[in-house]
Amino acid sequence: MAAARRGRASSTVLSSVSLQMLLCLSGAYDALYFLATLLLIIYKSQVFTYPYPHLVLDLSLLLLTGILEVARLYLGTKGNLTEAEVPLAISLVLTAGGALLSAHFLLWQTLVLRADSILGATRLALHGLEAALQLVAVAAFVS
Repeated sequence: MAAARRGRASSTVLSSVSLQMLLCLSGAYDALYFLATLLLIIYKSQVFTYPYPHLVLDLSLLLLTGILEVARLYLGTKGNLTEAEVPLAISLVLTAGGALLSAHFLLWQTLVLRADSILGATRLALHGLEAALQLVAVAAFVS
């Protein structure tokens, strides 16, 4: 009887469906965000006076954002689906880094347009929701 209970307990699914859906939505939004921000940087460099060192910095940070988001989404999805807390915890740390980069593009970029503000605020909201759900999932996997 105890073995049957242990077998049933080990087959309990702990992965979060809402986190998985949010990771999929975030992946689609990140692709849109990357493309839109790249186009906005190109637009701002053509229309406004955009100092070359700042342009290089913004483009480098955008490339870093893209790489970070791919790694974050991969580890978050892998950690959630395999119910492994280590990849999900690493994804949570990368989410904090992504939020910091989002704050840069929202607040500290050389030129911030209204479109940048809308894109950045939406991305920060997605990162906040993901972080909360990742914390809940890591807590469920550990216990």
